[in-house]
Formats: sequence, C-alpha cells, structure tokens
Amino acid sequence: MQIFGVDIGGSGIKGAPVDLGKGDLTQERCKVLTPHPATPDGVADGVKEVVDHFGWTGPVGLTFPGVVTGGATIRTAANVDKSWIDTDAGALFSDRLGGLPVTVVNDADAAGVAEMHFGAGRGRKGTVILLTFGTGIGSALFVNGVLVPNTELGHLELNGHDAEKKASSKAKEDGELTWEHWAHRVQKYLAHVEMLFSPELFIIGGGVSRKADKFLHFIEDIKAEIVPAQLQNNAGIVGAAMHAAGDD
Repeated sequence: MQIFGVDIGGSGIKGAPVDLGKGDLTQERCKVLTPHPATPDGVADGVKEVVDHFGWTGPVGLTFPGVVTGGATIRTAANVDKSWIDTDAGALFSDRLGGLPVTVVNDADAAGVAEMHFGAGRGRKGTVILLTFGTGIGSALFVNGVLVPNTELGHLELNGHDAEKKASSKAKEDGELTWEHWAHRVQKYLAHVEMLFSPELFIIGGGVSRKADKFLHFIEDIKAEIVPAQLQNNAGIVGAAMHAAGDD
C-alpha cells in the first residue's frame, strides 16, 4: 500500500509517496523551501505544491514542527510563525488539498516511529530517544517500543539557554562552528538528556544523519549507544505516511 507523506520543517517542505510495506519512498521526493514568515497559508501553499507535483489524490500524512494535540491542533510553533498556535491544521491542509483526507503529527514523533519500525530502532526495547537536529532539535521518546508523544526535548534548558539554540544544525551553521566544536555542544546536550531519561539508545536524525562520520566520533562519555538514523532525512516522510495509514 502507498500513502503520501509530507515532512514540514523550518527550512523545507518535502514529500513523496511511501511504500508502507518497505518503509521506502516510491519516487524521488519533491522539496520546496518553507516560506518566511512560515504562516499557515504560506506553508499550506507549499504543501499543495509538493502534493500536486505528484498528482496525488489519496490520503496524505503530514508532520509539523511543534506539539500536535487533539488529532491536528497545533499547540506550539518554535520555528514557524506564531499564528500557527491553536490552528486546526487538519482542516487547513484538507481544504487546501481539495478535500483530501489528511492527518497531522509532530515531526520528530513521525521520524521516530519510522526508525522504530524500519530503521535503527527496529526490535529495540527499553528507552530509546530519537533526536532530529535541524532548524531546531526535535525528539521522540519510546519505552519498549511505545511512543510518548510531543516530548519537545529540544527546549530543555542547557546552560541558561534553550538547548536547540546552541546545539541544532542551524546553530552550527549560524555560528560557523567546526564539526568538532558542534559535536562538543551536542555531547553536553546528550549528557543532560541522558541524566534525565537514562536511555539505552540515542538515534541521531535530521539532515546531519547523512554526515555522522564527521561528528559522532567526537562525542564521548555518553553511556547510551549512539547511532545515526537509517532512514536519514526521509524518516519524517515515512512516519507521516504511517500515521495516515494508522500504522503508528
């Protein structure tokens, strides 16, 4: 079975049809830039562009970079326009897509579900935490394979700052940090998360998962195993499609 997945991020909106039996994209994904400001109307236009690129007419699963409750209501908007807060994203996207059935889920939760089913977390028990490093830091927490939704661990306070302001990929780019310097920030963040949750496994997701060889070896003194996401930056698309199919 194929379902269309769309991953909405602070910098890009990307999507493709997903083979739910394999956890793979069936076509090369389409990506457009997230508008700035990232208002509901602007983002909905971007989503429509991605879906229309494939001529898709079936169900669509979407991720959102913030807390999603009550099915599709947005509660936080750290890296998109604040006008998203309290928006019924399900109704907005369905309307923009001509009435197609849609579901909406937190972006990191979607990526985590995909990794637990098809990737680095497959078959793992105990406490597993996926962290996506991008415009911000997203998190997905699993206990014996069961998701604890909307954890938002990127907003933990670290040395007086929102952790994602210092340790996200965007912080690396904005500060023109070397991989080693950035890895030391990530290490401090992982140590803080480990102190709070004692996971057996950290899965590092987001775009940086493609470049794990550039920084993972710099991260030391973490008891948990640390591995890159196997689905890399497609995990959110796959997880969005799984959510739409009810497979999460």
